[in-house]
Amino acid sequence: MKPEQESQVRICFVGESFVNGTGDSECLGWTGRICVDANKRGYDITYYNLGVRRETTEELKQRWRNEVIYRLPSDCNGRVVFSFGVNDTVIINGKLRVSLLNSIFNVRQILREAKELYPVLMVGPPPMLDNDQNTRIAELSKYFARICRELDIPYLDVFSVLKQSNIWFDEVYAYDKAHPRAGGYQAFADIVKNWDAWLNWLPNRP
Repeated sequence: MKPEQESQVRICFVGESFVNGTGDSECLGWTGRICVDANKRGYDITYYNLGVRRETTEELKQRWRNEVIYRLPSDCNGRVVFSFGVNDTVIINGKLRVSLLNSIFNVRQILREAKELYPVLMVGPPPMLDNDQNTRIAELSKYFARICRELDIPYLDVFSVLKQSNIWFDEVYAYDKAHPRAGGYQAFADIVKNWDAWLNWLPNRP
């Protein structure tokens, strides 16, 4: 890879509606905001948002590889950030959309395969308004963190930080009871863009 190619980074952000930035009138979400910040600091980033609303780990494990490989050919400096999990914890007709056991299996498969191909980071799921669902999200986040430690993939627990964020919950409540607006996504982005793993993961600027 040529030096100029090494400094030009292509990043795929893979996940669901929070990756997509649903609810953000500025159409950036947290993913767009951290890339804007990185570009302002001199990094040359091509940003691919691969967030799909309502998607669980069952659907994501079927699609992520083809979508990412298409955008990150072997001759480019490609990287992947995963962030998902909330939809697995939703209860419909008295049943979890994805059981905890299957969620754990899916994330381990996704991350193991991804790490063989690209540098990978994982950002955990954010909190919701429902306390019972938050209990499930917190448990899932702990398992995600454990799996990432096993695979030597940096993991960021945003749940515990956003759980204390007034702007996150105020905007979620005022909008659709699930997603924030621009202020909430900025709060999310502030956590990620100051994360050591994210800062150290980007290559040296030319």
